[in-house]
Amino acid sequence: MNRHASMLAAILSVCFATAAIAAEPAAAPPRPIPSAGPGAPPSPAAVPAADDELPYVYTKWKHFTVADGLPNDHIFSVKADGPRVWVGTEDGLALIDKPSGKVVRTWKEKDGLPFRAITAIDVDPKTGDVWLGLFGGGLARYSAGRFDHFHQLNSGLVNDVVYGVAVQEDFVWAATTAGASRYHPVNGTWKIFTEKNAPMEEIWNYGVAYDRKNNKMFLAVWGSGCLEFDIKTENWKVYLDPDGEMEIDLYRDDGIVHVIVTGASPVEDVLWISSYFGMSRYDGRHWRGIYAHETGLPSDFTNNLKARSANECWFAHDKGLGVVADFPTETVVAYTRDAETLRGQAKLFRCGKLLRTVDMEHAVPHSFIINLDHDGNDTWVATGKGLGWAIGDGYYAGLKKNPDWAK
Repeated sequence: MNRHASMLAAILSVCFATAAIAAEPAAAPPRPIPSAGPGAPPSPAAVPAADDELPYVYTKWKHFTVADGLPNDHIFSVKADGPRVWVGTEDGLALIDKPSGKVVRTWKEKDGLPFRAITAIDVDPKTGDVWLGLFGGGLARYSAGRFDHFHQLNSGLVNDVVYGVAVQEDFVWAATTAGASRYHPVNGTWKIFTEKNAPMEEIWNYGVAYDRKNNKMFLAVWGSGCLEFDIKTENWKVYLDPDGEMEIDLYRDDGIVHVIVTGASPVEDVLWISSYFGMSRYDGRHWRGIYAHETGLPSDFTNNLKARSANECWFAHDKGLGVVADFPTETVVAYTRDAETLRGQAKLFRCGKLLRTVDMEHAVPHSFIINLDHDGNDTWVATGKGLGWAIGDGYYAGLKKNPDWAK
């Protein structure tokens, strides 16, 4: 067995159901740094809406599996890039041509891919270079038809288990299990962020996101919450659950719901956060904790997220795809797949009340959702068994009275 294969086998042995469920630190920070506290401004109440005022529901789906040309059905990452869609799997990289709706190329280790499991993808808008986070193999760049490989032995990458990648202007950030690394491809310099120079009680980084509008980076960290890095000043801001309780959210809407954060998605001056125990939204003044039992979302256990706007965010749950479709009215959509009939289903809720159930031939390929990316009106969904393409013909934001899809 070669070095890559033996390394991957060791990693996979740690319950490799998804990149978000791997061996984790044993303890959370004993005294979290609060981002708010008791007495924080209460979140506004939900805006009333009539039962026939409904969000958009994706009723048109296309699935991709090995049978359609993917190298593996276990999809860890997906990135829309104009007419191209890059797909990272447990055993290789794939490229989908969106206009034709076909897998047009794949890469495995025998094709030069440095490592088989790809947990994160981002594309440099300036150069078109594709950056890959490798689950045990470090970081790779696909450029001009070749792969460049960065790892602990030949670069400033702090760890070879990479969960997240984000291109920030001239830099590339990598979230790893031992901190975050920032790379400048032009001059070849690296900077490492760990507990020594960043407010990380734990250094297990799950994700990284770039807020272009406000020139900030966000790190999602196990046990250290969400960290905001101001690129201009290089100052940090910490978002943690202020009550310091691991078991419960003691004070409602006082900060993030839990310190085990799996993802952050900034958009339109609003920050959406996913965790193992619920979701959060922050508008700069008000926090809102979002839970499955109150909303109808499939689960509180969330592998990742991707916001589309200040009022719409999609969550990758272990039991389905959850969408806060209209935050002001607390309207959500939960997409699942029936394990027996294999049909798709979408359930619409408002303030936790079931409004409607939509049965359809296809929805998500599998109810274990790992990653996703928005693509204009469409959305790509990475699952434990296949990639889903939600086609947004006639998509609209917010609510519409008696929409066409419901007729």
